[in-house]
Amino acid sequence: MDVTVAPSTWELVIVTTAAPAVPVLRPMRALLVVFGVLTALAVAALFVRPDTTDRYFAWTIQPPLTAAFLGAAYLAGCSLVLLSLQAEAWAHARAGVVTILAFTVLTLVATLVHLDRFHLWAGGPSARAAAWFWLAVYVAVPVVMVVLLAVQQRTKGVHPERDQPLPRWLAVALAVEGAVMFVVGALLFVAPGTIGWPWPLSPLTSRAIGAWLVSFGLAAALAVAEADLPRLRAPSVAYLVFGLAEVAVFLRFAGTLAWGSAAVWVYLAFLLVVTATAAAGVRLTSRSRP
Repeated sequence: MDVTVAPSTWELVIVTTAAPAVPVLRPMRALLVVFGVLTALAVAALFVRPDTTDRYFAWTIQPPLTAAFLGAAYLAGCSLVLLSLQAEAWAHARAGVVTILAFTVLTLVATLVHLDRFHLWAGGPSARAAAWFWLAVYVAVPVVMVVLLAVQQRTKGVHPERDQPLPRWLAVALAVEGAVMFVVGALLFVAPGTIGWPWPLSPLTSRAIGAWLVSFGLAAALAVAEADLPRLRAPSVAYLVFGLAEVAVFLRFAGTLAWGSAAVWVYLAFLLVVTATAAAGVRLTSRSRP
C-alpha cells in the first residue's frame, strides 16, 4: 500500500495494489498447445473422414457413426483447449484442464485394456504410426499434466472473486445433464453392453465414448462447483460445440439408425437439451465481465 500527498489539496491519497491472480503457467500453456494440435488431428481423422480409420487411425472403428461421434467430441475438446489458452487467470482455465486430465486418464485405461485392438503391429504404415503415436501421447500427457497441476497449485497469488454466480436454473440444468452423462458414461466404460445405445458398440468403442461422457459430466459438475460465469466461458462454448457437432453427426448418419428404437429418440432429445443449455450458458457468459 502506497501513501501519497496531493499537492493542491494536501489530502492523503491511499493507493492500494491488488495482489496478482494466479496465472496459467507457461509449461501448462505449452502442454495445452500440444494437446490442442493432437485433438485437431483426431478431428481430421474421425469427424472429417470417419470411414478411413482402418488405414489412418490408431484402431479400426466400426461403424463410421462411432468414429464421427468421437470426432465430434474431439472437436469440443479442441475448443476447450483453445479457449483455456486464452485465460490469463488459472481459475478461468482450471475446470478445462481438470476435464482434459480426466479424459486422458480414462482413455489410457481403455487403451491398455484393449491394446490388442490397436494397429501396433498390423495394418499399413500410416495405421501403425498412428497407433504408436496414440499410445505415446496417452501415456505421457496424463503424467505431465499431473506434475504441472501440482506446480500450478503451489503458485502464489489470489483467485478472482466469485461475484457473478450462475442462475439457479442453469446450475440445476448443468447438474442434471452432467449427472446423466457421468452415469451413462461410467456404465459404458465399466460394463460395456449393459445399457442400450442407439447403435452397436464394441467394448473398446463403448469405453472410448464412456470416457468422453464421464469427462463432460465432470466438466458440468466443475462448472456448478466454480459457480461463477467468467469461469464458465471455455466449458460453455465447448459444451455448445459438443451438442452442435453431435447433432450434425446424428443427421449425417440418420439413415443408419433404427428409428423404431426408443434409445434413438431419447438420445436425440438429450442432445437437443444439451445444445439448448449450452447456448444459454454461452449467452450468459458472453455478457459477464472478466
